[in-house]
Amino acid sequence: MERRLAAVLIADVVGYGRLSQADEEGTRARFQADLREVFEPRIAAHHGRLIKTMGDGLLVEFHSVVDAVRCAVEVQRAKSERDVGVAADRRLAFRIGINLGDVIVEGDDIHGEGVIIADRLQTIADPSGVMISGTAFDQAIHKADVGFAYLGEQHLKNIADPVRVYRVLFDAGAAGRVVGTTRKAGARLLILAVAGAVLTAAVAMLVVWQMSMPPERPSVAVLPFANLSGDSEQEYFADGITDDLITDLAKLSGLVVIARNSVFTYKGRPVVVQDIARDLGVRYVVEGSVRRSGDRIHVNAKLIDTATGDHLVAEEFDRSASDVFAVEDELVRHIVEALGVQPTASEQDQLARPPTANLEAYDYYLRGEQAERTGLLREALQLYAKATTLDPSFAEAHAADARTAVYVWRLDYDNVLPGPVARRRAYEKAGSALELNPESSRPYAILAILQVVDRRYEEALASAGRAVALGPSDAEAHAALSLVLTFAGRHAEAVAAIETAQRLNPSLSTSERLVAGLAFLLHGDYARAIETLKRARAEAPRLIDIHALLAAAYARAGRLSEARDAAGEARRTAPVTSVETWRVLYAHFRNGQDLERVLEAMRDAGLPEWPFDFRGEDRDRLSGADISRLAFGRTWQGQTGAGEPALLQLGRDGKTAFRTPTQIATGTAFVDRDMLCEQSENVLLGRPRCGPVYRRTHDPGKPEYTYVNAFTLFHFSPVE
Repeated sequence: MERRLAAVLIADVVGYGRLSQADEEGTRARFQADLREVFEPRIAAHHGRLIKTMGDGLLVEFHSVVDAVRCAVEVQRAKSERDVGVAADRRLAFRIGINLGDVIVEGDDIHGEGVIIADRLQTIADPSGVMISGTAFDQAIHKADVGFAYLGEQHLKNIADPVRVYRVLFDAGAAGRVVGTTRKAGARLLILAVAGAVLTAAVAMLVVWQMSMPPERPSVAVLPFANLSGDSEQEYFADGITDDLITDLAKLSGLVVIARNSVFTYKGRPVVVQDIARDLGVRYVVEGSVRRSGDRIHVNAKLIDTATGDHLVAEEFDRSASDVFAVEDELVRHIVEALGVQPTASEQDQLARPPTANLEAYDYYLRGEQAERTGLLREALQLYAKATTLDPSFAEAHAADARTAVYVWRLDYDNVLPGPVARRRAYEKAGSALELNPESSRPYAILAILQVVDRRYEEALASAGRAVALGPSDAEAHAALSLVLTFAGRHAEAVAAIETAQRLNPSLSTSERLVAGLAFLLHGDYARAIETLKRARAEAPRLIDIHALLAAAYARAGRLSEARDAAGEARRTAPVTSVETWRVLYAHFRNGQDLERVLEAMRDAGLPEWPFDFRGEDRDRLSGADISRLAFGRTWQGQTGAGEPALLQLGRDGKTAFRTPTQIATGTAFVDRDMLCEQSENVLLGRPRCGPVYRRTHDPGKPEYTYVNAFTLFHFSPVE
């Protein structure tokens, strides 16, 4: 048993007993829908964590008073919008109360006077209103975009001392105002209690939010350093120093650091730091320049407090190029000291170790990073390989190599590396990076992606968790965690993780937007899934994954015309795409129902079941025995759905070779029930692709059969 600070949310819908007697099933369904679609997304968005549910209640953890108030306000606003057009006798209206005080912790449970005060506060709140205590007010005043009305000191049932009480004012014109006389008092604990009421009856639930109240972390954006060398070929060097500063600062748990992808949208643009602070949600901005001439570098850097315009750090360095890491170290130290951040012992060790002692290896690494960012993936891998050859202990170069290899593997860029080679390289390079630097977050994030695709869920969750712990400001780590949680079936947590990634990197990469879109889709937040995937489509209109997922999101939102347009675009981009394609590619969902939800949405959008919209007749379908007699030890000759001539050789031992003028795929084949299955490590992540074989109406000179699977449509005749 211990005492600690906690945020407790108690939700009690008045008259639950009367309503449940009349329509218990419907009431619970509406309550569960509100919980899933209103509460959980906002709990996640404001750093809450659902601990447990208790019949008609739940237990959640928060991290700040301000987050709790904002969450409560957003819940009420969302409920107001949600209930438009809903019959009065079917609405659940929640009352919310917030208090800051002591709670007693026993295991995972919380109780004590703090919880009781929260419960009393909710009873005096208006339906759809929010009531907070003075201790909570002291923490939230001027930090939440709302106003407050002081209601004086109230005597609450079974509470010895009177409690200062405030009603939250939602109106936009009231933001920042305090109506009525008030006084300040010390704050010890926050309790948020929510209760709901309906016009004719109500539902009750108990929700407790545990809470620690760490100080707000300083937030920083490092803008791209200007290249003043007069040589565009040195652009990569200036970018490299920017990247290094972002990477080093992001290692500190005491800072929030905006990711590279977002800050580099300002590269080469005239900027006003106050505008950047507003756009990225940061208080501090680092800007500077680099001039490289021969073996000398000149670095100028400033840390600016955007609220005051003060320069907290202003440093110039004129050094040998070989001292570049010492310059970066000094600059990081000055920034950390100016912001009052205290690195842990582990963080100090990480900051103290230079990435490499070999400047030529470092130069290749920086050039590789530039190539990777511009889509020259083969060149990037070659440059990383040169860096690690020159310095085999260069952990960051190994990690960058692994990151690029896993990207090539996941998007099936066989023109860069065959899938199995890319997968093996990613595993090996990530493993090497971890051996060299076990405290680096990136290799863990890469391993998490590899492991979840391999269905090693617990290992993937552990790796992703470790990545986030080591890189609290690493947006890639949080995105990897979201991906793992999505495929593990933990959708509310997946949304929370990707929202953290979005806060750290408002300009997510296209692949991260795909992660976000899938997380929102499976969590039931179709509007955000559509918005996210539309942005991804604008960035990469030829990526079929985006069109297929966008089609599913539109279908789930009931926007069938737009769903069919997106499905049509997916088919135009890649005629081979089908529901069966996605069944194979997404086969690593831990929960088969999640996979079926996605596939059913794609069907509703009009995506065909098989490539090229093939549909066979049951009367023409071959049995497994017939397929075996027709296949093994024979050669099939014909053409693909795209009209290419093709040849499939099937050995008696099951080995296969499929050839067209544009591709060769070797592998193995077997019969599973009434389907022929092929498996090749170079196709569809090496997973089996199974499909039926049909007799065709015999027409001399035309193929006699059709075989279809997730990879191809093949019209053929057997030849000896």
